[in-house]
Amino acid sequence: MKAINENSEHIIMAATNKIEALLSATQKIPENIAYFLENSNNDEKELLQVLFAVVEKNPEIYGASIAFEPYTFKRDAEYFAPYIYKTPESINFKFLDRYYNYFLQEWYQIPKELNRPQWIEPYFGEGGDIIMSSYAVPFYKKIDNKRQFAGIVVVDISLEKLTEIVSSIKILQSGYGFLISKNGTFVTHPLKEFIMNETIFTIAEAREDIKLRAVGRKMISGASGVAPMQVISAVTGKSCYMLYVPIRTSGWSLGVLFPHDEIMKDITSLNQVVLFLGILGLFLLAIAVVFISRSITKPLRHLSKVTEHIGSGNLDIELPSVKTGDEVGKLTEAFTFMRESLKKYISELTEATRQRERMESELKIAHDIQMGILPKIFPPYPERKEFEIYATIKPAREIGGDFYDFFFIDNEKLYFVIADVSGKGIPAALFMALTKTLIKAKATAGLTPDKIISKTNEDLCIGNDMNMFVTVFCGILNVKTGKVFYTNGGHNPPLLIRKNGEVTFLEKTNELLVGAIENAQYTTREITLEYGDSLFLYTDGVTEAMNEMGELFSEERLKNELQKLKDRNSEEVVTSIMKAIEVFTGNTPQSDDITIMMITYKGDG
Repeated sequence: MKAINENSEHIIMAATNKIEALLSATQKIPENIAYFLENSNNDEKELLQVLFAVVEKNPEIYGASIAFEPYTFKRDAEYFAPYIYKTPESINFKFLDRYYNYFLQEWYQIPKELNRPQWIEPYFGEGGDIIMSSYAVPFYKKIDNKRQFAGIVVVDISLEKLTEIVSSIKILQSGYGFLISKNGTFVTHPLKEFIMNETIFTIAEAREDIKLRAVGRKMISGASGVAPMQVISAVTGKSCYMLYVPIRTSGWSLGVLFPHDEIMKDITSLNQVVLFLGILGLFLLAIAVVFISRSITKPLRHLSKVTEHIGSGNLDIELPSVKTGDEVGKLTEAFTFMRESLKKYISELTEATRQRERMESELKIAHDIQMGILPKIFPPYPERKEFEIYATIKPAREIGGDFYDFFFIDNEKLYFVIADVSGKGIPAALFMALTKTLIKAKATAGLTPDKIISKTNEDLCIGNDMNMFVTVFCGILNVKTGKVFYTNGGHNPPLLIRKNGEVTFLEKTNELLVGAIENAQYTTREITLEYGDSLFLYTDGVTEAMNEMGELFSEERLKNELQKLKDRNSEEVVTSIMKAIEVFTGNTPQSDDITIMMITYKGDG
């Protein structure tokens, strides 16, 4: 029973991780577009190119739209909501306002009112046979020197891949999984009539099952656990155990049923056979037929000893040879079948454990290799007194997609970079290593920051079949003058910390992220650091760290924390911010890589 539970948990967690990875990758796309829109100039052609590239290069995305508030796109245009979507033959385009008032739609109203990105309840697509869901992200613009709501970026995805993942869950012979939305509606289920027509609460109501209703409330609240009672399967009618775990990315919940009788099948079958033979033996003894009694009791005694050996773990013990087809022969055959089944199951379980341990070992080695290519000795240049630098990284998994780097181009110019690759795991780590190598090769060639990013973008777009991308902030500090030339490729704007304690964000730019669109243009900007001034660079894992209440650490909280750390050195500031994030998130699992780098200018020694 314990082994089955552990194996079931591994299957469920693997399915959950696949679903989380699919939804997380989808979320990044509209979030990056929303970030880009905050600083764009509302160029219609450029917006349509971005939407077209998103739909064309992401097979899981059916359609995407940027829907503006009235008179926000242009002062004389009340509506503007271009929608790019796929058909079996091509990629098409239309304006949503010509079909319905999109301001009143759920995907527009909910994220607008909640002031945060939101997964919309699943729905049937236009054909009526494909279940879809939408992820909507609000974006904002400065209007009359105020940051105001400007519209919604929304992408539509088919849930067919999620259905395949959930359908692949197989526990014993008739166990199965199902997925419910935030309000309890069945998104996937072996019974098609349940999908989008029933909720876990309507099923509980029909059965007058108070306990099932309570489990449903726990599932939609994001809890995980085992149902306190056995649940009757709607597919087989059998009594089942039920496990449930949350899909934290979307607020949905995955439930898995596995039948009680199949778990206990071998033990129940053996007990029934033993009971039957016991009654038969008593009957035969009653009629005092010595020959029959001996023919039964001798093999049973042998089987009893064999059972003790099997119970102690000796599965190689020989069973008595049986030449008859009577009950004892059948019992021996049952023992033989049980022994072989146990050996096969233990062998498979051992192999699965070995593979898991090998994978964990390989991931540990990959982690060590990845961390080894990043600078980790501080101070890195103890003989240089013109500046101090400190950086740290904390991957969300064994390996991640964030990285940082710094090195001298010549005696006076210090190059530095921080970046965040889309996605997680091994693909992100490989893309990270490629990006770091390309950037360093171009930086050492003496190029300006905008040329470094432009040429890196061109190289990454070539053969990028996985449609991965990276946000990059890179700069060159002249340690003699304090001048910093920098370029921002879709990355979070760093903070400038003046010696007097004033903390401000660098001006946001509208440069695109790197590796997404060919021939993207980038520019170099300039600031000057005075003695004691610092640059604080970070990835979005800092500001998007989430606590148990679903609140984000946020740019404002980061700025306030930095203002408290006046007169601290770079290492103390970075360490304090990491500690503040840990205190804020508490027991909430880390969902994204966290990387921080701080450079303080000390002047020409």
